[in-house]
Amino acid sequence: MKLVLFVAAGGFAGAITRFFVVNLVQAKNKTPFPFGTLAVNLLGSFLLGILFGRHRLAPEVFFLLGTGFMGSFTTFSTFELESVELIRKDKVWLSITYLLVSTVLGVALALAGYRLAQVF
Repeated sequence: MKLVLFVAAGGFAGAITRFFVVNLVQAKNKTPFPFGTLAVNLLGSFLLGILFGRHRLAPEVFFLLGTGFMGSFTTFSTFELESVELIRKDKVWLSITYLLVSTVLGVALALAGYRLAQVF
């Protein structure tokens, strides 16, 4: 039960943080491209890589930050919906770009975060 509370607290903080970051980034980029979601997902990939690279974390810390915060900070469902919405608006190449950039950079940043955590 204790770990559920850590997940819930982290999830609340991650969702609120995502709301502000997405809106801040998107307000500065008045284009149909979903820069806000891209930013949180790439940042989240990097930070989760760092967190995962720290092998000796207490379970409470991992559930608070990894499962809770990062799970709600990043958003796969919104990423998918925005990709479909771009296609629906006949912006197929923009959707493909979004899918590729998100996936390739997300994996690269997760790996970079993981390796960075192992160095320090």
